[in-house]
Amino acid sequence: MEQDFTPWPDSLAEQYLESGCWQQKTLVDYLDKSVDNFGDNTAIICGNSVFSYREMRDKITGIAHGLLKLGLRPGDSVILQMTNIAEFYFCFFALLQNGIRPVMALPAHRHQEISYFCQHTQAKAYLTDGSPAGFDYQKQALAVAGTCPLLQWIIVTGEVRIEDERFVALNQLTGTGPFDEVTPATKPDDVAFFQLSGGTTGTPKLIPRTHRDYAYSVVGSIDICRIQPETRFLCVLPAAHNYPMSSPGALGVFFAGGCVVMAADPSPGAAFKLIEKHRVNFVPLVPPLALLWMELADKTESDISSLEIVQVGGAKFSATAAGRLPEKLNCRLQQVFGMAEGLVNYTRLDDPPEQVYQTQGRPISSRDQIRIVDESGRDVPPGEEGLLLTQGPYTIRGYFRAPEHNARSFTADGFYRTGDIVRQTEEGNLIVTGRDKDQINRGGEKIAAEEIENLLLRHPQVHDVALIAVPDDFLGERSCAVVVKRGEENLRPVVLKKFLHQSGLADFKIPDLIHFTGELPKTPVGKINKKLLREIYADGGLIQVG
Repeated sequence: MEQDFTPWPDSLAEQYLESGCWQQKTLVDYLDKSVDNFGDNTAIICGNSVFSYREMRDKITGIAHGLLKLGLRPGDSVILQMTNIAEFYFCFFALLQNGIRPVMALPAHRHQEISYFCQHTQAKAYLTDGSPAGFDYQKQALAVAGTCPLLQWIIVTGEVRIEDERFVALNQLTGTGPFDEVTPATKPDDVAFFQLSGGTTGTPKLIPRTHRDYAYSVVGSIDICRIQPETRFLCVLPAAHNYPMSSPGALGVFFAGGCVVMAADPSPGAAFKLIEKHRVNFVPLVPPLALLWMELADKTESDISSLEIVQVGGAKFSATAAGRLPEKLNCRLQQVFGMAEGLVNYTRLDDPPEQVYQTQGRPISSRDQIRIVDESGRDVPPGEEGLLLTQGPYTIRGYFRAPEHNARSFTADGFYRTGDIVRQTEEGNLIVTGRDKDQINRGGEKIAAEEIENLLLRHPQVHDVALIAVPDDFLGERSCAVVVKRGEENLRPVVLKKFLHQSGLADFKIPDLIHFTGELPKTPVGKINKKLLREIYADGGLIQVG
């Protein structure tokens, strides 16, 4: 039988409760404490709109009332897909208040992914942006509704442009007055929401996060990152992503009484203006964006001197670039290495520079258990490279309704196989040296090779295909599809890219490079030899095989 949630063993759960790792509070409780303590502080700045903590709570309460009026109830699942707008946080907390579980879809996800999330969770509603802003989410929602009969409501920000009784404007939902349910609709050990895995097979797996495990990682991050009411945090990465949500992310800033500034455009020109205008002092970036900011910082007319801390995470940041960032952006660097499944590592703000530049940090908690093993599962000697396994108070024990995947991804004693290849320094810091899983990390966006390969194999002119990672100075890795054509017909890369786009695939998953070959090299046991392909195409694919 498929499990909705894999609990921690009773012995560990008792330890986490007795030690205080887990609190009897929900994520909403933490926000309510900030409303009580910092009610007049600015919580969110979004364009020309400014919301205090009390105003934010009023917005959340109104939406929570509206969701109940639609008939949504505790335990229901909904898709939450919004760009970087204040309504994202209002809806997120309103759903949590009602015990409704949002699936944290990213703005880049398209029909292929969204329809899967709907079907897999039996989602009752889909909350999304109403304005096109480069992509028509309302049109996509209508198409998704056509394939998901259980989807009852499509709730959009702004004006509803589609005549369909399932569509409703978010501002029509809101009610007034206090939240008047007899008891809170959610408990600390409930699944609060679903994050998404990068995945190695098929569509991303759903990661069930409980209130208390997620809160533990957020609160621990607040202390490590020294978040305080004076923190002004710029959210330039997709708000729904685990990194800008919780490491310490917007949630950490909200729980500490600080201010989150929303950025619709992460480019240096737009972001630097927001930094100057709102005196932003803390921002998380992925390596490609950090490199771009570093390149243009000395050319900007904006005053970005308020920056104090820039985090870099989501993908490996080279030691050379890391060493240059503090001077280029006139701030401190903090490296972050984590995963939506749980474990998060930080370099500490008082670490020696060489540790900050050359490592990806150490775990949040002494309760995080780390093992580095060889391919046989044996622990490697200290300082040697191996596969990273972990378990702890905020690392999941299983994906949502994925028994076969769980059997591969978790050891018999509950350690999560991260797929990262690392080594550990004497100080306990981790250095990430590669990936074991068949996954591409494209500037922080994870791409499962098998998902793209399966889609390409549906094209009538594709006989065989392998998707591999090739090095890229800017993104870290780019995706390269090596294709064996069926027959002698002419087939161009642009045709296959158009085919994938029309399949409803997110743009970041469409291969950067497509090359054709006569045959794919095989290992002695008959599997595609991706290691050899990566060597052959490391220069951009100029060398052909077959």
